[in-house]
Amino acid sequence: MGAKRWIEGDLWRARNWSADAGGGSIHDDATASKLGFRGGTVAGNIHMDQYAAALVDVFGPVWFERGSLSLYFLNATVDREAVRVATQRPAARQTQIDVAMFREDGLQVSAGTASLFDHSFSALKVRDLKRAEPSSLRILKPLQIGQSLGDYSHTFDRARFRQRLDTGLISAPLPWYSGPSPWGGPIASPSLLVEMLWGPPMRGLTQAIGDTGGVGLFGAIEVAHHNGPVLQEQTYAVSAHVAAVSESPKTESVWFDSTAHDATGRLVVTQRMMLRFMKESSPLYR
Repeated sequence: MGAKRWIEGDLWRARNWSADAGGGSIHDDATASKLGFRGGTVAGNIHMDQYAAALVDVFGPVWFERGSLSLYFLNATVDREAVRVATQRPAARQTQIDVAMFREDGLQVSAGTASLFDHSFSALKVRDLKRAEPSSLRILKPLQIGQSLGDYSHTFDRARFRQRLDTGLISAPLPWYSGPSPWGGPIASPSLLVEMLWGPPMRGLTQAIGDTGGVGLFGAIEVAHHNGPVLQEQTYAVSAHVAAVSESPKTESVWFDSTAHDATGRLVVTQRMMLRFMKESSPLYR
């Protein structure tokens, strides 16, 4: 793993929650194979749960109150493939560290940072988003920087999340996800945060670009607690806007920022996400 001093976690065989999603999903074996992947991919937010347990070991429970995890995904994994989290060993009073995930054979799956309190220098906040010229886009051509993806009210589906816990689908689960926590009731894992901050805005994104986007997949995700934790028992106001659009030879990508406020109007958690659309899978490129 190079010269960096890592604290290595245990291997965990992450699960593909959406293996039965059917055609049109990157998590479906046949669809993913046609696009050059080894099989249906494990979503990045599923791997983020594995990071959370490691970050509580490094920073303590305060990570769920004021901590962030900022990741760029480098290589996809498939169902039950063993991966481990590695975190930089922090110096005294160090509040941002490098983090990474590696497959059992050493292939790096993701890279980024974790921080406390100040998230302005996180891996995705300092990353060049490489904005694309609108004239070069087909899938994301209708989008503009700053465009709203909508305002939503979100309540967690606690029964579905508990079923995932009970069937072993949550990577490195913490007892705080299902029972009492230092903040009272059960708290949201990183995968739940992503579902809240990505799922509702996707309705606005789909409305904007139509059904010609083709197959999408997560390219990068940052979740940052500002006044956490996020409690499963509460309802949150979610909003999102477009931060940038970019492209590569094989993909068009949208970066968008999401926020969630509690019932008092207090900012609780934010997200920055990069969502990739495979050009080959879109009718606009056929």
